[in-house]
Amino acid sequence: MKTLIKINLLLIIITFSILNVSAQNSSQLISKNGTNTTLQNMAEKAEVLYRPQIHFTPSKGWMNDPNGMFYKDGVYHLYFQHNPDSNVWGPMHWGHATSKNLINWKQEPIAIYPDSIGMIFSGSAVVDIKNTSGFGKNGKAPIVAIFTQHNMEGEYSGRTDFQNQSIAYSLDNGYTWKMYKGNPVIKNPGIKDFRDPKVIWHDATKKWIMVVAVKNKVSFYSSANLIQWTKESDFGEDLGNHDGVWECPDLFTLSNDNKKYWVLTSSINPGGPNKGSATQFFIGDFDGHSFKSNSNKTKWMDYGADNYAGVTWSDNGPEKISIGWMSNWIYAREVPTFNWRSATTLPRTLALKNVNGEMYLTSDASKFMYALPKKIQLLSKGNGKLNVPSLGSAYKISFDQNNLSSYTVSLSNDLGEYLDFGYDSITNQFFIDRTLAGVHKFNPEFAAKHFAPRLAVSKTTGFYAIVDKASIEFFADGGLNVMTDIFFPTVPYTNINIISNNKKAVEQRFELSTFLKN
Repeated sequence: MKTLIKINLLLIIITFSILNVSAQNSSQLISKNGTNTTLQNMAEKAEVLYRPQIHFTPSKGWMNDPNGMFYKDGVYHLYFQHNPDSNVWGPMHWGHATSKNLINWKQEPIAIYPDSIGMIFSGSAVVDIKNTSGFGKNGKAPIVAIFTQHNMEGEYSGRTDFQNQSIAYSLDNGYTWKMYKGNPVIKNPGIKDFRDPKVIWHDATKKWIMVVAVKNKVSFYSSANLIQWTKESDFGEDLGNHDGVWECPDLFTLSNDNKKYWVLTSSINPGGPNKGSATQFFIGDFDGHSFKSNSNKTKWMDYGADNYAGVTWSDNGPEKISIGWMSNWIYAREVPTFNWRSATTLPRTLALKNVNGEMYLTSDASKFMYALPKKIQLLSKGNGKLNVPSLGSAYKISFDQNNLSSYTVSLSNDLGEYLDFGYDSITNQFFIDRTLAGVHKFNPEFAAKHFAPRLAVSKTTGFYAIVDKASIEFFADGGLNVMTDIFFPTVPYTNINIISNNKKAVEQRFELSTFLKN
């Protein structure tokens, strides 16, 4: 869930920026009868240029955090923060989409609507297999959603208890929901920022565990039935980044070298390593009551500007698959897509890697690409500019390098717009440079070069990057370093230029996989 910003007409006017139209001039484009041919043309152009091929976006309206994700009977369910009536943040609903492979999505009818208690903010959902809640009927396990309800009147009146935790349940695998009559199940203790519950089953204590964001830390609660909750502990007040409010926490286990670790993630806004929104993680131990981190370092899941509020799917077995909101609160309300705003990241399988005694999360989206038909070609046998007129809407560029050295991959069009990404051996940093990538005047912070310190210590390296019209997800060193950025070219990129100070490095295998439409 975002740090709240009051919405007004100015936010809508600012969105008319795809052609770098100023807010003042854009308001003059609207005719007396309320129609706007110019803006309609701009919106149609955005559909062609920026609507992704292999990422989920709502058909219309606003989207932010992914919510309530669970897997059941071969179907992945994704819910998301959604304003169906506007392309800017507003009355929050839970939108709904389903998929069998996490790439091809079907948008379903809206799942959960606001009620008298408040809007439906971020949260989670679980399959209550043992019917601990008692909501199940005729032997059918209920799906229980746990979420924050936000009362706007309470916020505007200056109260501090306007965010509370509520539940709803479904008896048809998450397609329709019924609100629990006893909501809220956790009343606000007088804390302004008290939201985004993630619930898991803790087998050792035979209880449900909730982790919820509370100002600049998280709190843990336990329950035997998903209805009555007991406060257990707090974590994070003296660890991690505190430049902004903590949001959208997650708690799960992963194993490395036959040892189980607990992983706690928490998004923060602002405070990210490249400004604005980002997600930090902690690795340690959880005993059902409290979490203890095994490191004092601040660690980031993604060093790009555009991966926020990521959480994992429930009930899909030991594998942990995460998906995030692909935007940043600095400019999310202003990006030039018009009919809709925002996409999710690609799904990513999470794992752990030990680097000089420090445990880090790794992310990998490559396995999900196998579901897509593709055309594969060798890209490079030396430096030079490659014109690829059949580049397509979505593609993957991969490269393995035996001797670590600097490289830049530049994607460009014939208008002189370009997006660069790569590695700088002098600073030992990966980077994405979208300074001149295309349309950017909608926000002064957008055009920038982003950096990520290399975490691996080996001389062997490699990367793959997945580009989908207006986004890049850059995975280096086996997913130890990840960067996600969005961008908005005026016309599609058709040129790829591979540059390195090491000729042998460039002569190694660069491969292009163009994803064909199903």
